[in-house]
Amino acid sequence: MNLGRTAKLVAQAFDAALVEAGGTLPVWLTLLSVKSNGLANQRELAGMIGIQGATLTHHLNAMEGQGLLTRRRDPVNRRVHLVELTEAGEALFETLRQAALIFDKRLRTGLPDERLAEFAQVLAILRDNVGA
Repeated sequence: MNLGRTAKLVAQAFDAALVEAGGTLPVWLTLLSVKSNGLANQRELAGMIGIQGATLTHHLNAMEGQGLLTRRRDPVNRRVHLVELTEAGEALFETLRQAALIFDKRLRTGLPDERLAEFAQVLAILRDNVGA
């Protein structure tokens, strides 16, 4: 229960930080995934972000309408759409990246590196236990 409540509070606070910076979590995750992997197709993006293809299409439509990214057909496989950031998308990515870094620094305040490393190990064990 404690883990769930804490995760929910942290997620809400991170969402609020992104909104204050002019974005949302889905926009941030999409921009981050495209930026990290260069030109990506929609199916790959959905997998990286962890959402269904239809949900991603909804987000991509909105982001394309805002001028943050472009989609075009893959010349090798016309059924695949390739996604690429525009200049506006690159600018928003940088703004949201700064907001994420500031949030991360605030979140880690008072936690020494060795405690953070131990916490990461505990989280990994919890994930493994759930998967077992």
